[in-house]
Amino acid sequence: MSLNLRHQDGCAVLTLDRPQALNALSFALIREIGAALDEVAGSDARALIVTGAGDKAFCAGADIKELQDRPLLEQKRGAELGQAVFAKLDRLPVASIALLNGYAFGGGLELALACNFRLAAPNAALGLPEIKLGLIPGYGGTQRLPRLIGESRALEMILTGRAVKAEEALRIGLVNRLVEPPLLDAAIAFAHEFCGYGRLAQQFAREAVQRAAAATLESGLRIEADLSTLAYRTADAEEGMRAFVEKRKPQFRDG
Repeated sequence: MSLNLRHQDGCAVLTLDRPQALNALSFALIREIGAALDEVAGSDARALIVTGAGDKAFCAGADIKELQDRPLLEQKRGAELGQAVFAKLDRLPVASIALLNGYAFGGGLELALACNFRLAAPNAALGLPEIKLGLIPGYGGTQRLPRLIGESRALEMILTGRAVKAEEALRIGLVNRLVEPPLLDAAIAFAHEFCGYGRLAQQFAREAVQRAAAATLESGLRIEADLSTLAYRTADAEEGMRAFVEKRKPQFRDG
């Protein structure tokens, strides 16, 4: 197996485990990621952390040898496979965190972009270098990167293939925080800042924010009103408001 899934302190920890290949994304590994995300969705995890084995790379990108000499239709199906698997992160009932412990290039950065949050180690380097091979990103990079850092900065990264270091990534909003070793402990601590709240409320909030990118303000406000109303109907909302009035910590049950 090129992937390891375990649970620690309420978090599912998904580790790309091909350190000899800098955790490059083979098509087999992409399929394993899809199956693992399905498993996480059905678990009681409060958050998902995605990282890479070793200290050199989160994921150095696609396995280039697999991309050579393939029929055009297979190339398209390969892009659609990566897009479909990474899109599963949007539908997870819990938030996802990419822990970038080194290189995050090409498909590796696209996997990180599909996560809700990105934490970067001091040695992290992030880029979409496909242009250097005569290619463009195919697993969502041209769509998610401009939504995150703006069209101009995204085009600069994509058209030049330039990698950005951790501090620049933080400055332009590509990562949420810089973290120091032990990296997994830092990621779990970050997850614990939000994963103690009810999963349904978190799901509704994530959906409202994600749908905002494709909606006008008017339609987005309607989405927010609908999801906010649904949140009021949950047992967790009743418990949260009751606990506030009673001046105690709420006991959320994800219902």
